[in-house]
Amino acid sequence: MADNSMIIDPTPETARQADPFPVKGMDAVVFAVGNAKQAAHYYSTAFGMKLVAYSGPENGSRETASYVLTSGAARFVFTSVIKPTSDRGRFLAEHVAEHGDGVVDLAIEVPDARAAYKYATEHGATGIEEPHEVGDEHGTVVLAAIATYGKTRHTLVERTGYTGPYLPGFVEAAPMVETPKRFFQAIDHCVGNVELGKMNEWVAFYNNVMGFTNMKEFVGDDIATEYSALMSKVVADGTLKVKFPLNEPAIAKKKSQIDEYLEFYGGPGVQHIALATNDIVASVRAMRAAGVQFLDTPDSYYDTLGEWAGETRVPVETLRELKILVDRDEDGYLLQIFTKPVQDRPTVFFEMIERHGSMGFGKGNFKALFEAIEREQERRGNL
Repeated sequence: MADNSMIIDPTPETARQADPFPVKGMDAVVFAVGNAKQAAHYYSTAFGMKLVAYSGPENGSRETASYVLTSGAARFVFTSVIKPTSDRGRFLAEHVAEHGDGVVDLAIEVPDARAAYKYATEHGATGIEEPHEVGDEHGTVVLAAIATYGKTRHTLVERTGYTGPYLPGFVEAAPMVETPKRFFQAIDHCVGNVELGKMNEWVAFYNNVMGFTNMKEFVGDDIATEYSALMSKVVADGTLKVKFPLNEPAIAKKKSQIDEYLEFYGGPGVQHIALATNDIVASVRAMRAAGVQFLDTPDSYYDTLGEWAGETRVPVETLRELKILVDRDEDGYLLQIFTKPVQDRPTVFFEMIERHGSMGFGKGNFKALFEAIEREQERRGNL
């Protein structure tokens, strides 16, 4: 297998301080869904998340209902339309009708939303919302938004000094279910699928508009099976807190997972969200028990695993039992597993990842992973 990956050293502290587009991390992943209440319950029970905030008719939001769930530093927001009366409400309703449940916003926390918006729009970004303040008794938040691939946006959130449960307009909410020990503590990365020939265009967008650097790339034999292929590049901010892999399909014998996603999602969008966990074994056991379905991996994968992956903190037999994948590079190793799509359309899914030094994305598992996805595609009649 050809080795076409590359990695860039983390940015020195002095360079970070001079970063024209500094970020503090992911603020929230915002979903437009058909039924936010049911989605919130699913992610509470199946993903172990905690409901912390709510906005709806009971507190003045007549058009939409939104539920905010957290797990450590990870924050998901699920919004559904009650009765569309504005451009925003109609956009959300049409988004769900066209794309199904999906991500509409990868919100990024920044130290200065006005400066970030100014830099981004001056360097080619399309502005959606100019910087503006919103406030309540908990303080003031500055928000702005720019467009990215498909109908996805990046809301730029400056929340320094704000002490509310999420944003003005939201009230604190009690958990829907008894909160378990959390299954994950942060968002590791968010993956976008774009059309054939568009990957480099969007890589350049993040390079120019947000000052992100190219962290890794996977092309050719790195990321192909007998039947399907794709290409991927990873962009990240200088601190590596925000990482966005970008995929596009490649010409192959049959329809790739990216082609399937683009067909059923109706265009570019967020394909999967990787969730960082400190104990992937406990997390996978609990999530399976709660009904989360994970991709299967043939037993043969584990027969020679120790020969190339080396020793990990989890015995091979436990990895085999739970179908967890392993990858190792020069910096360490990682453990990972992928869910099946979490809605009826074969679109959005999740990854659980436990890192031990490695900052990779499981290059050694691409073939096994994509073959597992192809088996599911074949069952759906979409390969």
